[in-house]
Amino acid sequence: MSSYLYSFLKGEDGPTAVEYAVLLALILVVLMSAITAVGNSTAGVWSSDVNKISNATS
Repeated sequence: MSSYLYSFLKGEDGPTAVEYAVLLALILVVLMSAITAVGNSTAGVWSSDVNKISNATS
């Protein structure tokens, strides 16, 4: 087990995996920011629709 771990860290696979993990984390942060921005900018539209539906069903 320790020889596998040592060869993994010594080889190119370890740093490559870390680079991919950092890249994935950055992509997720950008996506979450974009989704939050779109959600905040369209909140008024949705609340208006909810009010219209609530008034129509009452």
